[in-house]
Formats: sequence, structure tokens, C-alpha cells
Amino acid sequence: MIVEFGHYALVLAFALSLVQSVVPLWGALAGDDRLMAVAPPVSVTMFVMVLVSFAVLTSAYLTADFSVLNVLENSHSAKPLLYKFTGVWGNHEGSMLLWVLILVFFGALVGLFGGNLPKDLRATTLAVQGWISAGFILFLLATSNPFARVINPPLEGADLNPILQDIGLAIHPPLLYVGYVGFSITFSFAVAALILGRTDAAWARWVRPWTLLAWCFLTLGIAMGSYWAYYELGWGGWWFWDPVENASLMPWLAGTALLHSAIVMERREALKIWTILLAIFTFSLSLLGTFLVRSGVLTSVHAFATDPTRGVFILVLLCLFIGGSLSLYAWRAPALRQGGLFAPISREGALVLNNLFLTSACAAVFVGTLYPLFLDAVTGEKISVGAPFFNLTFGPLMVPLLIAVPFGPVLSWKRGDLLAASQRLYAAFGLAILMTIFTFWLWGMEKVLAPLGVGLAVWVMAGAVSEILTRVKIFEIGPSRAFSRLIGLPGSAWGSMLAHFGIGLTVLGVVTASAFQDERIATMRPGDTVELSGYQLTFDGAAPRRGPNFTEEVGHFTIRQGGIFVTELDPSKRIYTARQMPTTEAAIFTTGFSQLYLSLGESRGDGAVDVRVYFKPLITLIWIGCVIMALGGAVSIADRRLRVGAPKPARKRNAGAAAPAE
Repeated sequence: MIVEFGHYALVLAFALSLVQSVVPLWGALAGDDRLMAVAPPVSVTMFVMVLVSFAVLTSAYLTADFSVLNVLENSHSAKPLLYKFTGVWGNHEGSMLLWVLILVFFGALVGLFGGNLPKDLRATTLAVQGWISAGFILFLLATSNPFARVINPPLEGADLNPILQDIGLAIHPPLLYVGYVGFSITFSFAVAALILGRTDAAWARWVRPWTLLAWCFLTLGIAMGSYWAYYELGWGGWWFWDPVENASLMPWLAGTALLHSAIVMERREALKIWTILLAIFTFSLSLLGTFLVRSGVLTSVHAFATDPTRGVFILVLLCLFIGGSLSLYAWRAPALRQGGLFAPISREGALVLNNLFLTSACAAVFVGTLYPLFLDAVTGEKISVGAPFFNLTFGPLMVPLLIAVPFGPVLSWKRGDLLAASQRLYAAFGLAILMTIFTFWLWGMEKVLAPLGVGLAVWVMAGAVSEILTRVKIFEIGPSRAFSRLIGLPGSAWGSMLAHFGIGLTVLGVVTASAFQDERIATMRPGDTVELSGYQLTFDGAAPRRGPNFTEEVGHFTIRQGGIFVTELDPSKRIYTARQMPTTEAAIFTTGFSQLYLSLGESRGDGAVDVRVYFKPLITLIWIGCVIMALGGAVSIADRRLRVGAPKPARKRNAGAAAPAE
């Protein structure tokens, strides 16, 4: 009976979403405070209902209730308790329920903590959020009911997909969904602004914390997914340009552009039309990712569903939300005023340049991801767009962007001096040149672009630090006074520095791990030794081992460096009992920021096995940089200025003087 209660709670949530979709909007348009006041309590109640529904499904997994079809198809009594819990979202229906839970949670947050918003804007934003919630709850109830029953349940379930039985993929989906769904609030704010005709600096300041929150979690979600694929799939790569990976990268790129555009709108009341459009596009790309993963149009290790009916339903939602918002935008855009003017060489100009390259890179990924699908649908011809295309389109767009990044924060608002900004970055430029020369000396001239990439990464990191040191005038007023100024810097300044520094770290990890990695593939028998990057790996033999719901063949390797014992590694090949599905469990030794990566291939006769060994210098910087980026976003959210009113443009004190043009 408890399962039916979860289903009933979901139905009640759908009814509440319809109320939230209509009543507050009616009140906002009619100026009725009582109708607008309905939105906050309804949004919180709807969240409670979906939370109850999610808790019921979780209970069914933890108690191994195989009368629930979803549990039967994705769980097993012998599965470890952790994966019984995370298995709730390790499938299409459960993951969509988590998606909806996060969606209504964001709506409840606006309802609870949006008291500083104008009543009509909050009511309209929650109404738009109600439209989105209604669409996806209906999708769950109509095509993906997580509470469907089995009349005569078997004694045992089919078990969770083995590659999902990993702590990395247990964490990855919730992080990613908070990022995806978090952009729904910025979308709702944008649509509400278009409905009400309210686009000003205050709107930009209200939107920024929500955008930052979603961006932080999406950054962490992408990084966690990358690291999971790196160590779990056994191929040793950190990014494959898989269409589903690209589906998460596109909203990240658009969201990054939105963050910078919102800053210009807040400070100068400029780029209003562009910022609204970016808010719509960012969530639209999140919806596109949801469609790609769940429609069956892609075959990917990341894909959840292959049912065309579900794909058609999501496609209809895509058309309604994206088409409706863009139609509203087309209707309202002519009435939106552009706002303040600024010189091309200015901080605003640097942020516009940032937007240009980010959106162009997003467009390149979009074309490369969807063109094969479009061609297949129209002509039936099947092609594959892989790393060469993306490396030749995405990479060249990122290089000028990274060169420009340190200049933005040191330029003045409205009108800047490029020469003066360059002088502030002399030390960063000098350090970048030195690191480029050092890399050439260390690795030789075989790979000319790699040392330049290292220098570019150092340029971005040193530029981020230089901007902070310049702001506190450390070379002018002395260390003690500068330290006091350093402590008093606003959170957004520290957040910007950390985010840019994190980007530099990630670039450094990407360049070194890609260009300077060492690889060895060999067939080894017990007692054989291979050497790689100064390490000697001795294969001591393999032995069987049994886990709670799998059996595995474990290889034992002794690692030495210069003949001195360093560590032991035990990679394995697993077979999960219920599904009889094999997985590769790589063994990784981390030394500093570099890693020695070892995975097993096929077993041969006489105890021999195929072995793949990598040494990847500084590869952990890829994910450490992402964490620092997210930390920068979190520090920016903590800036108290995001919780108070936006600054008003200065007006001439002379009453007879005309107000400045917008």
C-alpha cells in the first residue's frame, strides 16, 4: 500500500503544479496580491509531495520490494546497501523522479527565500516553474511511472547495470541534475521578465545567484562524470566527445556566457536582450540533453532509455518550452531597450568577447553533436563525428578566449586602457614565457604546441593572481596594508580569481596528460616485467575473488622505481552474477598530481593477460581545476551584495540636466 501512496503523492503534486501554473500568473497580471500569495505555499507543498514520492521509491529499493517493476528491473537482494540506495536514480524512471524532485526543490527555494523579489516577479517566475513541473510530472505519470506493479513478482531482481554500481556514478547524476535543473530558475526568471516587461539591473542581480548555483553543480557533475569514465571504463581517457558528454558541456558553456553577460547587465544595464536570450538558451540546452539521454536516438554508455514514445513526449515538451519562450522573446524583444553604452576596450567589451567565443564554441559542439542525428533522420546515412572535428573547431576557439581572460578583470568599466592593463600583467606574461621555455627544455621540440599550451595555462593562472594583487596595491602600499585590503575584498572578486585559476589548472592538466602521457600495451605472464616512465611493473599472477554480487579475476602487480618498491596494484575483470555482464576495474597509483594507470585486458593461456599501462603526468589537475572553479562560484554566491538591491545608475544632480541616455 505504501507504493500506491507514493504514486498518489505524485498525482497530487501534478494537481498542485497546475494550480501554481495558473493562479499566481493570473494574480500578477491582474495585480491581485491574494492570488500572487498562493505561489509560495503551493510551491513548498508540491516539493513535499514529490519528496514523499521519492522517499517511497527509495523505501521500495531498500526493502527489495520486487513487486515494483522498477525495483525488479534494477535491483537485487545481494546488491550492497549503498547501491540499493543509489540505484533509485540508476535507471530512467527513478532518475526522472530525482530530476523532478530537484526541479520542484528550486521552485520551493524561490517560494521560501524570494521575499526580496517584487511580488509580481516572484509570482510569475513560480508560475513558469509550475509549467515546467507540470510537463515533467505528467511525463512521469504517462510514460515513466516508477511505481508500476508486477502481478506475480519473482523472488529475485535483475540487478542494477554493473557499470552503475560505483560510487562515482552514484554521485555524478545528482550533481549533474542540480546543474541541469538549476538553470530552470534562470529560464523562469527570463520568461517572467518578458511577460512583465521587467528587465533591469535588479533582475540581473536576482538571477546571478541561481545561475551561479546551477553552474557550480554542473561543473562538479561534469568533472565527476569525466573521472568516473576515466577509471571505470578501463580505457584511460577523460573525455571522449560522446554525444551525451557534449549534452552536458553545451549548457555549461552557455551558462558561463550567461554569468558574464549578467554582470554587464547588472553594472551597466547593457546586453539586456542578449542576457535574456542566453537564459532561455541555457535551459533549452539542458532540456536537449535530457532528450538525447532518454529518447533512444543515441546509443551511449550514459543513455538511460530507448523507448521512442518517451522521446516523442520529451520532444513535445521541448517544442512547447523552447518554442513558446522564443516566441514570447520575439514578441517582446523590440520593446527592450539596450541600456548603457561602453567602449570596445573596456571590461564590458572583454565580457562581450568572452560571450562571443563561448557561444561560438557551444555552437561548434552543437553542430558536431546533432549533425549526425539530423543526417540520419533525413537521408538515412550514418556518420560519426569524433575527436578530430571537435579538436579542430572547439580548440581554436578556446585559445583566444584564454589569452583574453586575464585582461578582463584589469580593464576599467565603460572605457579601459589596454596598455595600462598590459602593464599590470607583465609579471604573469613573463612567468608564462619562462614556463614555456622550461617545458621545451624538459620535453624537447617534438611536440611544439604542448609547451605553448602549458604557457597559456600558466598565463591564465598567473593573470588571475595578478588581478587580485593589483587590486590590493601590494607593490604600492606594502604587505601589511595590502593584507588588510585583501581580507576586505568582496566575495565576487575572490570567486572570479578562483574560477579563472581553476580554468588554468584544468588546461594545464589537459595539455600535459594529452601530450606527454606514456603508454604501453603488453601480454604479460607471471614474473614478467615492463618498464614505463621510470617505473618497473612486475606481474605476480592472477587469482579469483568473490564479491557480494560478482566474481572477479584479480591481477597482482608490484611497482618499483629504480629497483625500489613503491606500491602494489590489483586491477581486475569482474563478472556480475545476475546479468553476467563484465566490467573492467582499473588500478591507479597517484604520485603528486600524476597517475600510473593499469587495466587488464583479455586472459591468454598459461596465465598470461593483456595489460594496458599509462603514465599520465599532472592529469589530476583536470579535476582539481574543476573543483576550484566550482569553489570560486560558491565564494561568489556568498558575496552579500547578491542579497541586497542592485546599484542604480548614477544620475546628474542638476535637476535641469537631462537624464543620461540608456
